Amino acid sequence: QVQLVESGGGAVQPGGSLRLSCTASTSESNSRFYMAWFRQAPGKEREAVASSSSSDDIFYSDLVKGRFTISRDIAKETSYLEMNSLKPEDTAMYYCAADFYWRARLRPLSVDSYTYWGQGTQVTVSS
Repeated sequence: QVQLVESGGGAVQPGGSLRLSCTASTSESNSRFYMAWFRQAPGKEREAVASSSSSDDIFYSDLVKGRFTISRDIAKETSYLEMNSLKPEDTAMYYCAADFYWRARLRPLSVDSYTYWGQGTQVTVSS
């Protein structure tokens, strides 16, 4: 069992920044995991944001490349998503996802690659 808890969402003005955190609780703490971020706006399908299994294995959606940065604190089993230059179209529920490296490695930005999901944290970008 892997449980994920997101935090850091909120309301911000366009051009602002937010930092999301996702902490994993698992009995497989010594295993290599992908931790990823997805988002879903009302009426739209869930879409990838970023994914990482290590500092040298990082993937970004073209939607956020250059504005968002994903990082990991392995010791804390935590993923961070630094979001800069936020736009109204970034408004969505942001979900943390995780799965074993071997299970997600072929398609680390695919929703179908992940078994474990957090409850989400809302990000609203508006004036």
